[in-house]
This record gives sequence, C-alpha cells and structure tokens, in this order.
Amino acid sequence: MSNITAFLKPTSIAVIGASNNPHRIGYIVVSNLLSGCFNGPIIPVTPKYTAVAGILAYRSIDTMPIIPDIAIICTRADLTPDIINQLGHKGVKAVIVIAAGMTPTANHKDTINHQQQMLINAQRYNIRIIGPNSLGIILPWLNLNASVSPIPANKGNIAFISQSAAVCTTILDWAQNKEIGFSTFISLGDACDINFAELLDILSQDTKTDAILLYIDNIKDARQFISAARAAARNCRILVLKSGRTNMGQSAALLHSNDEISVDEVYDAAIRRSGMLRVHTTHDLFAAVETLAHSVPLRGERLAIVTNGAGPAVMAVDALSDRSGKLAQLSTETVAKLSHVLPAYWSHTNPIDIMGDANTTRYQQVINILLDSDDFDALLIMHSPSAIANSTHTAKIVIDTLHQHSRSQRFNILTNWSGENDAVNARTLFTQARLPTYRTPESAISAFMHLVEYRRNQRQLMETPVSIGEITADPHYVRHEIQRLLQQNIYHLETHEIRPLLESYGFTTLPTWIASDAAEAVYIAEQIGYPVAVKLRSPDIRHKSDIHGVVLYLRDTNEVANAADAILSRVALHYPSARIDGLLIQRMANRSGAQELRIGVHNDPVFGPVIMLGEETIDWNIERDAVVALPPLNMALARYMVINALKRNKIKQRSSLEQISIPALCRLLVTISQMIIDCPDISALDIHPLLISGDELTVIDASMDIAAFNGDIQQRLAIRPYPKEYEQQCQLKDGKQILLRPILPEDEPTHKAFISQVSEEDLYKRFFSEIGELNHEALAKFTQIDYDREMAFVAVYDEMIIGVARALSDANNKDAEFAILIRSDFKGVGLGRILMVKLIDYAKQRGLHTLTGMTMPTNRGMITLAQKMGFEIDVQLADGVVDMQLLLN
Repeated sequence: MSNITAFLKPTSIAVIGASNNPHRIGYIVVSNLLSGCFNGPIIPVTPKYTAVAGILAYRSIDTMPIIPDIAIICTRADLTPDIINQLGHKGVKAVIVIAAGMTPTANHKDTINHQQQMLINAQRYNIRIIGPNSLGIILPWLNLNASVSPIPANKGNIAFISQSAAVCTTILDWAQNKEIGFSTFISLGDACDINFAELLDILSQDTKTDAILLYIDNIKDARQFISAARAAARNCRILVLKSGRTNMGQSAALLHSNDEISVDEVYDAAIRRSGMLRVHTTHDLFAAVETLAHSVPLRGERLAIVTNGAGPAVMAVDALSDRSGKLAQLSTETVAKLSHVLPAYWSHTNPIDIMGDANTTRYQQVINILLDSDDFDALLIMHSPSAIANSTHTAKIVIDTLHQHSRSQRFNILTNWSGENDAVNARTLFTQARLPTYRTPESAISAFMHLVEYRRNQRQLMETPVSIGEITADPHYVRHEIQRLLQQNIYHLETHEIRPLLESYGFTTLPTWIASDAAEAVYIAEQIGYPVAVKLRSPDIRHKSDIHGVVLYLRDTNEVANAADAILSRVALHYPSARIDGLLIQRMANRSGAQELRIGVHNDPVFGPVIMLGEETIDWNIERDAVVALPPLNMALARYMVINALKRNKIKQRSSLEQISIPALCRLLVTISQMIIDCPDISALDIHPLLISGDELTVIDASMDIAAFNGDIQQRLAIRPYPKEYEQQCQLKDGKQILLRPILPEDEPTHKAFISQVSEEDLYKRFFSEIGELNHEALAKFTQIDYDREMAFVAVYDEMIIGVARALSDANNKDAEFAILIRSDFKGVGLGRILMVKLIDYAKQRGLHTLTGMTMPTNRGMITLAQKMGFEIDVQLADGVVDMQLLLN
C-alpha cells in the first residue's frame, strides 16, 4: 500500500500540462481545484503560459518549488512515460493519469504499449498511479476536486470507486439532485496500478466512510480483490455494479479491454461470497445508494406496508414475492389497535390499507401504532394522489411523526409517494429529512430487497458451518493416476476411467463396462442383467446427444444389439473421421422417484476453479441453467449454494419425486470442492447426471479434463483454502500430545469454550480491556479468517482448544502483529514457546520483515518468552505498554 495514502490526504497538487485554453483538460483540472477551494498549493506546469488561472506556472517539472503530494498528468498518452521519469527524478510518489488510449485493445494488440513503459518507469521510482483514462479524484472533506468532472461532489459518507469515467459523472449528477454526498470519489480508469483491493483496504477503515460503491468492468487479480472485499465488507456496506452481464455486453467490454472475461454468474458468486451486494442496473444502484445513505442495519426481513391505495400495495406485494421477500404478519394486538382508528372495512392484514379517504391524522395514528409494535423490521409508507390528503402536506406530517417517535430509529423506513407534480415536492422533503423515497412501488420494494440481500450476504459471510467430519479420500492415489494418464498423453477421461478416482473420494458410482461392438455389448448385458444403457465412447464427440449416442432402458439382446449398431451407424454417417473407442454398458439405475442433477467444475480465466450446480438438461448452459460457487466450500456455503439453486429454479423440488436431501447434496459438493483443491491437474469435471433420491446420490455419467499444472497450487484458487500443510503434532513438557493447526470456521463453539477457560486477568492482558461474553459476530471474526491476510494457530488437546497464536500481516505483506493466548490451566507446560516458534516459522515462510506485539508490563511471562526468542523489548511505563519487535528476513 506504499504511497497510496498520498492520494487520500494530499497537501499539494501539481498539474502537468496545465492550460488557459477552456477546451483543454489542463484548464478544467486547474479550474476544478480552484472552485473546490483546496487549501494547499496548486502548481501548474506548462512551458506555454506564465500563469494559469492567475496562478504562477512553472516551465518544467524540475523547476517546481516543492515536491507535490500528487501530480495530475493532463498531456497526451505518448508523452506520459517520459513525464513519469521526470516526476520520479523530482521525488513525486503519487500520479493521476487522465489520458486514454494507453492500453492496446484486443483489436490493436500491436499498438505501442505506452502503459507498459509508463509502469516500468514508475516502478523505478516507486511511484503509484491512478489511471490511465481516469476522471481524477474528488475528496469533498478536503475541498479537493482534482478531476475533469463538470459536476462537484458534496460532503457525505459514501465512497465511490469506478472504472468508468462516464458512470462517475452520471452518479455525481444524480447525487447532486438527491443531495447525497461522498467521502471519497475515485475514477480508477484502466487501473493499471492502484486497484479496487488496495482502496478497499484503506476506505473500509476511514471514519468518514459508511458505505462503498464500486462500478466494475473487470477484475484482474481475483485473489487480491476477494480477500480485500471480504475484509472490508465486515466493516462497512459495499455495493457493486458490474457491467458485461450478457454475452453481448462482454463482447462490448472486450473492445475496451484486453483482459480475460469471466462468466457473469462467477462474478455473482464472488460478490455474494465476499459479503457485498450486487445491483444490476444504474437505476438499482441509485435506489440502493439512497437506501444505504439513510438506512440503519436491517434487523430482519419482515416488511409492513401502509397505503391509501389497494392497487399500488398489491403491486408492491407482487414485487416482494418475485424477489422472495417476506411480508410481516400483524399480531392480534396490533390489528385490534388499528381497528380502533381505521374504518370497519379496512384490510385487517398487511398491507394495511387505510383507504382512499385517509387524511393525515389517520396516517399519523397508524404509523404510531406500528412503531409501538415489534411485528415488522422495515416499514414502507405509500401514498397515491388524493384530494383529501395532499401529497406535500401528508409528507410533512409523516416526517414529523417519524421524528417524534422514540422507536423510529429501530426500523428501516421507506416511502413511496407516487405521481409527479405535487409528489415531486413531497419526495424532496423526504430526501431532505434523510428518509429514502421512491417514485414507484416496485422501486421501493427493489430498494428494500437490496437491504435484505445485503443482510443475507453478510450472514453468509459470518455463518458458522457444521463440520462435515473427515472426508473419505485418497488424494495420493488420484494424483498418481492422473500423472500416469498424463504421461500417456491422455487429457480427457470418460465415466469408466473416472470411476476409480471418484470412488476414492467416497462417491457412489454406477459400474461401467466397455464393449468393442454389438456382440460384445450383448454379452456384457447378459452378464450384468437387464435393463441396461448403451453409450458411445468417442474422444472426438464430446456431446453424445449430437448423434443420439445414449440409449436407455434396453431390456433384451435384440434391443441391445440394435441400439449398438444404430449408434455406430450414426457415427459413421455424421462423423466418419471420428475415433470410436467402443461402447459403454451400464446397468440401469433405479430412477423411480429420483431426480437428475448436473454438477460441473469449470476453470474460469479470472477466478480459477468454480463449481456449478443445476438440473440435467440436454443443452446445458452455465448462465441459464446453473448456480455457481467458489471453492473452498464448507457445509454452510454448500447449503447457500443449494438454497440459491432452489430459489432461482435451477433445481426444482418436484412433488412427484422423493425430496432432495439438502445435507447429502451439500456433503457431496464439499467433497468435490476438496477434490479440486487436492488435485490441481483436474481442469474440468462434469457429472451428468447425478441421480439423487433422498440421501442416495449416484454418479451415472461423468467426464473429466486433466492437464499438467505448474505453479502455486493454492494460488490458482480465488480464495485460499485451509492450509493443511501447517498442521503439526507437538508434545508439551508434561508429555501431552497436542495438534497445532490453523483455525477453522467450525471452531467457533470450541473457541467460545476456550475463552471461558481463560482467567479475567489473562484476558485483560491480551485485550487491554474487559471483554465480557463474546457474541457470534465477535467469535466469527476470530474463527472465520482469511488465510491470505491472517493466520491463527490453535493448539488442540483432547478435542479442546487450549491455546491460540495469531499473526495479522499488513496489506504489503511486510510486517505482522502477533498475539498469543493460553488457557489459564495450561500455563507453564511450554505451550507458549511452541506457539511462538510456530508463529515465527510462519512469518519467515511468508517473507515478512518484522513481527511485532504489545503487552502489559505486568505480563512477565510473555515478556520473558519474547526476550528468549530474540525480540527487542521497549517498556513504556508512562503508557503502560511493552512493545516487542523481532526482525525476520
């Protein structure tokens, strides 16, 4: 993160290529800096003018009187690499590049790559770059508008980061109208250097930022992005608008970028997994921004609706149902109270129709009754134009009622004032009162569901999984077999070849035999018993359905012979040059009451291996027929995947079939995830179909692609899996055998029990305060760690955690802070030293430079241990702390 903070806290700005020509970028940037009332020096650099906008200009970079915190380059793209050299020689460390056209597109790969040369020069001087093709940055709290935007930004608590300059100006224009402000506004442009991940790390810790909005064209480093997003999403709300959702959109994106394009479903999975919320349109983004700007964290998903018109309320309920939302159920007590103030013919249920003749008093009474109850989590107040209740006047009464009620801050309040003319003024009042307001019932429901979906993603991020136990697997056998096949130049495997590999991971498969012709097929069928299936085996015909290469339910010798001959004849007719490796013969599985699913593993060019789940169809399409998840999976994540498939009708629970066992399907998905982690040479896997009947899951057909993998096995995954390589058996001084291993999300219950066995004095020494009983969210942060950023080793004895050692590294992977906590009744048996040695070895292996920690002067045991391990000790009695530092690599 070197030099990134200079962009967010600059005290001086240089404009390279400043101009007095109103049509030049250099003029617009200087004008915006002046109009924003930036408090620091503005240094125009240009050989053409003595002064720019009344400010003394400098002819060259080397004549600048000071070294600016940021230099904004407003010149042509081809001049930029040399300007970077000059800035580096001057000592500038942060640069914004406005120029476009520095990256060769897919259609112009032979174009001189000015961007590459610019980066080489920047790295020579340790310069960080925003851009090229950047609109610039706006920091309202510093009165800094270092951009080409024609629209300024108001002060607020939302950070916006975008790869599109056009989206930036659109958002700014809308925000001005809605009086929504920003803490930070950054146009990344082509993001050749500084990217989303680094900015997420900083902005999620910014006290002025409550929510972060991202507009994404593409991600270059999936591991870095997801790691930063998962960490940031624990601290603040993050919304994502991702372009290129369709094939046509992706093709359009390729015209502007030479990067790999990922399947949109994979981006969807990555965003959900990171605890962020995705919106699909600019309209949705505007609605979501307005909701987040004025909302409190959602307590639950129950929505109550108050309306003076039944039709709009029904439209709202339809929209809620379409998005799988929940309508609140009114209690008997609340219904009784409402009946006292509403006409006898009111709806007596939610939505609460207060009728078309409702006046402001009726609105006021109903809102107060609802706020006194706990029947709902969010309240949508609707109003249709009425001669009795004027739009603007009713809005004022509603605002006053909400502000005066002591419990209104407990709920999310949304408003829908339909119409234009008078309703426009009413919606303006709601905006000024910091109450989200929408033109239509559907947009109000969409905004509410943004809150719900965000809450669901956050719960997924923090949910404690159930342990699957030890997976029955023999990864050494599978890796050995794959290597043997690769040595024979075999790269595609069919069912009979995959069967032993799948069975070594505990999968139930259907026995398969190979026949060379119809006669042999008949002989095998007679041996295994009818009915049977006959399937083509050909490396040149990947989709058997193309030539009807699968015939099922064959019941006698004639049917088998005829089917085999017919398959071979169709191949000879339509694919005369195709290689035929025989016919596969299988006994028909019992499909009575069973359902056919399809599970695939696809190697995404951006996110690496991904797992797909859907129903078996002839023309299977990932984006249309499947849900996607990123490995590694645990039982909680697998369950979210299955539930998502059911909600989106990618899998249908059919009443005529035996209900799918969700736990059994989850266990299978977790096992597939582990197989992909263990065996990097598996590049693709397709199980089609998986026959599922209750708890019984049988692989009927499968295919696999293999390829020799060279490189970091773990790095190929977008999310680092559990690092089993760190597991270690150790012995305490008293002879007890313990297991040292990285912490797991499933450890939450045992970690809670561990904390309860640590004395209050020891906890105070560790946390520098009294911590009380830790809730689920706190425990989840301890146990659900990102192994890319943090490590926690637990010492386990007799299935109990007796000690924990943690190391949290900075974003640059240079330094790490450590902490050790030992169960109070296990002190004095050498556990502290074992944990410290483990941390030091880990830090050295990670390439960290220093390991630092802090304790109290009274913690003599920790201080003595640190001294013995080579730490430098700095006792600061005035502050009541002891700093410990160990130089490593």
